Amino acid sequence: MPTTFDRAQIEHLGDLARIALTDDEITRLQGELNVIADSINKIQEVATDDVQPTANPVPLEAYMRPDEPATPLTQQEATAGAPAVEHGMFVAPQIQG
Repeated sequence: MPTTFDRAQIEHLGDLARIALTDDEITRLQGELNVIADSINKIQEVATDDVQPTANPVPLEAYMRPDEPATPLTQQEATAGAPAVEHGMFVAPQIQG
């Protein structure tokens, strides 16, 4: 069953969204929403029950490295390249007063 939006439905949607719509906006939105609804109806005509839903036509795999324990950086190694260090911590400009 084709879905179409009439003027009253557009006005109702505007009221639900608390948006004041002018007559021109209602007319424009009615046309735009009907084009979108028509496109959805065409897609639904093509879709069949024997087609598996997919998010991507090419199967994707997550390539992750193995989770192996490692020795972490020391405080000195972590701060070695910092422009400013104080008491073993990074020094950054103050953002809030």
